[in-house]
Amino acid sequence: MPDIGYYHPQLVHFAIAMCGLGVAFRLASLTGRAPWTNPTASALLIAGGVVAYFTAQSGLDAHGPVERIPGALAAVQDHEEWGERARNVFGVLAGIELIGLLVKPAKAVKIIRVVAALGGLGGLFVLYEAAEHGGELVYEYAGGPGVRSGNPEHLTKLLVAGLYTRALADRAAGDMDGAARLIDELGRRMPDDQGVKWVVLESRIKDRGDAAGALEALRQIEPLADDRRGIIRKGLLTADAYKALGAADSARAVLQALQQKLPDVRAIATAIENLRKP
Repeated sequence: MPDIGYYHPQLVHFAIAMCGLGVAFRLASLTGRAPWTNPTASALLIAGGVVAYFTAQSGLDAHGPVERIPGALAAVQDHEEWGERARNVFGVLAGIELIGLLVKPAKAVKIIRVVAALGGLGGLFVLYEAAEHGGELVYEYAGGPGVRSGNPEHLTKLLVAGLYTRALADRAAGDMDGAARLIDELGRRMPDDQGVKWVVLESRIKDRGDAAGALEALRQIEPLADDRRGIIRKGLLTADAYKALGAADSARAVLQALQQKLPDVRAIATAIENLRKP
């Protein structure tokens, strides 16, 4: 079988949707009030069992680069184990549904549907655990973005996200030097990105305490007339720099002029309100 690790995220969502809906329809079919739920449940659970197989296989194909991330091996193994359990459970359920389509006695068919419904409830628990461990792998260990493709551009985006969010955490914890170092590295990695330039200037004000230098640098930047985001960013950072220098009146004048141009931007009104606070 070819390597299908690239398609793991897509297959995961199809498996969850098909298997989850299949169990829901199978449970609903036991009421006998909606006959159409029987064939619907069978179709979804059989298809879900097939997709679950390929989902587990794609996960095995994708795990190599992820498990080499320091500290991520145990999380990868847990996710794989639950994924294989989900594959097995829904593979069995698909088989039960196929048997239900082949047998004729009504009593036997009813028993099979009850067994499938009860097994489906257990399957939902296993499916939830597999998904929960997968989410942990992606969101706590960064096991998804850029790692699988190996594309330098994707990996740069991963690094940028890590540097930026870690810098914010350091700043919130009072480690201004740590935040400044991370933002400096971000600026070194992406020197031509205007969004990064704004972040570097913000760090210069908040982390390095160089509001005067930041203000001088801001004076050299003139966003284009149609660059709404750039105009807002420059205005807010300019106000921050004036405020850090103790020039609250200048900060207020900048913000009020900005508000006249862009009266619908809540961030500007919030910044004006914050000027009133000590």
